[in-house]
Amino acid sequence: MFGKIRKTAARFSGVCRQDAGMVTSEYAMGIIAAVGFAVLLYEVVTSGQVRAELAAIVKKALSARM
Repeated sequence: MFGKIRKTAARFSGVCRQDAGMVTSEYAMGIIAAVGFAVLLYEVVTSGQVRAELAAIVKKALSARM
């Protein structure tokens, strides 16, 4: 009986050890994707046409009468 429990525990601990690095790699891939998206968004927002549109929106909002 104890032999069967030990085998099951050994198999379970082996499974846990195999997945130990996955969380770190998933976080790394998530960070890389987030940085890539941030760079892309920065490039779009700082482009000439978008910058002009944002400036027009801000100018219109600041000149509005209340």
